[in-house]
Amino acid sequence: MANPIDFYFDFSSPYGYLASLRIDGIAATHGREVIWRPYLMGAAMKLTGSTPLINRPLVGDYARLDILRSARRYDVSITIPSKFPVASVAACRGFYYLTGSEPDRAKHFALSVYAAYFSQNRDISSHTVVSEIAAECGADPTSFAAALSDSAIKDRLRRETDGAIEAGVFGSPYFIVDNQPFWGNDRLSELDEWLESGGW
Repeated sequence: MANPIDFYFDFSSPYGYLASLRIDGIAATHGREVIWRPYLMGAAMKLTGSTPLINRPLVGDYARLDILRSARRYDVSITIPSKFPVASVAACRGFYYLTGSEPDRAKHFALSVYAAYFSQNRDISSHTVVSEIAAECGADPTSFAAALSDSAIKDRLRRETDGAIEAGVFGSPYFIVDNQPFWGNDRLSELDEWLESGGW
């Protein structure tokens, strides 16, 4: 069976949101599975000495323009949230909790978190908001809320973030397939061509 595509992303990344809407379709065209791997990009940014694009002089103005332009290209409704970026710890923990028992719901949850943040301006750094989103996706709100503080779930997110960094991941979205890394939503077309041609 062909190797899966590892899809690394941070819930505070607008480019990660755009990629999340396309990656499964591209993978299916080539008979590949996608393993969704949210991680805390801030940990990687500390190692690289980087800062969020939106906060950089000159770069931030361009990023705001490009985010909205990219969204229009793919006909996706995006607004720059009033709090941007935000910590994605709660959303990541929630995803890994759901992955353990309801992997299909976990993906639905991930897409819903992205839409809540970038289309509805909901504060996904809030445990309460993230639990509300999970309930809207059909998850049990009580057990979900409790899981956000569960030590096993916290450890899982640490392992996933450490594993991402060990794999060389430093941005969002970031894809690894057949030992080849591709960074950025704008690299999805190249990833598609790579899979179609067998690489170059």
